[in-house]
Amino acid sequence: MQTDSYRHKGMRRALVKLLRDKGIRDERVLAAMETVPRHYFFDKAFLEQAYQDKAFPIGEGQTISQPYTVAFQSELLQLRATDKVLEIGTGSGYQCTVLLHLTPHVYTIEYNRPLFEKARLFFRKHGLSPHTFHGDGSQGLPAHAPYDKIIVTAGAPVVPKELLRQLSIGGILVIPVGDEQTQKMLRITRVAESEFTKEEFNDFKFVPLLGRSGWDNLG
Repeated sequence: MQTDSYRHKGMRRALVKLLRDKGIRDERVLAAMETVPRHYFFDKAFLEQAYQDKAFPIGEGQTISQPYTVAFQSELLQLRATDKVLEIGTGSGYQCTVLLHLTPHVYTIEYNRPLFEKARLFFRKHGLSPHTFHGDGSQGLPAHAPYDKIIVTAGAPVVPKELLRQLSIGGILVIPVGDEQTQKMLRITRVAESEFTKEEFNDFKFVPLLGRSGWDNLG
């Protein structure tokens, strides 16, 4: 079992100070970031990288997101403890673990089978209980809809209509949309059955969203 030493906790406190300096204001998000041992998601040889504000490769052509990106998306969700959340792209499981510190009602779906199996094992090993699924996250998870909040952790070419349909009224979708180089972070709120509002935020760079509404189905 990995240890979470005084040094690790000190590195997390320094990271959270940096996130606060970069504009993250949601104290619940900052507390979750300070609680979750990010080094658990890294090989021991890369401990020094675990608390840098950078993305890092996790294999299968995927990355663990930059801490600022995780905090920024989590803050945009405006999470309440009762919210039912769908995460598109489990990846390493780090973002999901942060979400679980904000609400216990987390559903997460991963397109890549090896990453899905690895994340599911991680959750079990650490006593975490998100609802995990392997499949095409670009289509959401209709069997368990509607969701109060949906977060997409891969860059999409368009906003998948299926995700909009799976939002509850008043629900929020946070998704990066753009080309394969940079994406604009969007927050879309479902204000009525067929009415949505859209807010645009900073540019980010994510791995591509795969699946029927993702990059591998264009053209």
